[in-house]
Amino acid sequence: MTARTLEQAIALNHAALDAMLKGDCSGYMALLSERDDVTWGNPFGPFAQGRENVEAALGRAAARMDGGGAADADHIATYLTDNLAVVVEVEHGERPGNTDVASPVALRVTSVYRLEGEAWALVHRHADPITTPR
Repeated sequence: MTARTLEQAIALNHAALDAMLKGDCSGYMALLSERDDVTWGNPFGPFAQGRENVEAALGRAAARMDGGGAADADHIATYLTDNLAVVVEVEHGERPGNTDVASPVALRVTSVYRLEGEAWALVHRHADPITTPR
């Protein structure tokens, strides 16, 4: 789906997280830049670089999910230029655990969007579960 505004891209990113926590990475695939400089970092492995590697990382992460869902996001900061935006958030939801009950999850997330033509595309996402002091 095409995001004509940054707000639409952020909303699509949140919807993609909800789908991912249910085992479906297609929302992220649709939002990703088609360019090969796309990068991805998630809690399940090292950074992936390049469209093909990012798609593989997304597929592996989605295979580990099933039955969760996103709840909301706490906005921390947005940095915006004419064609680039960095959005920092803490995303909240539930993911399947080792039991039949979903476990709460909070992820600190940095998403980088780029205006490509007339649409905002996701060019980098880094998410990890570190939301409290360690």
